Amino acid sequence: MGFRERMARFMYGRYGNDQLSGCYLGIAAVCFIIYLFTSFFPVYLIGAGFVIYSIYRILSKNTAKMAAQNQKFLNWRYGLAVKKNRDRQRWEQRKIYRFYQCPSCRQKVRVPKGRGKIAITCPKCRTEFIKKS
Repeated sequence: MGFRERMARFMYGRYGNDQLSGCYLGIAAVCFIIYLFTSFFPVYLIGAGFVIYSIYRILSKNTAKMAAQNQKFLNWRYGLAVKKNRDRQRWEQRKIYRFYQCPSCRQKVRVPKGRGKIAITCPKCRTEFIKKS
């Protein structure tokens, strides 16, 4: 029996690698690089902790718990990507539109520039407020 078969048999029923474990390993690598330049030992310990926890996640047989943690991480990362994309779109539209917050529900409202004072109706709560566009 070769190495691959033995490894596959060992990993059967275990969780394996996922995006969260890869992120932990990346954080550990950054900690180790910082330790190389600063020789600050607590940073090394933090990096070692991330490596150990990542290996624990990879070898864990509690697949439901690890999958739930990974899904929570992926949802958080997706939220960051959506926010970054929304901010980039607003930056690109800054010359054409003004963005205001509804005073009651905090919904962002986009209005065209150069129209003077206008009454803006919030599409979410129907509150009307007056702003200069």
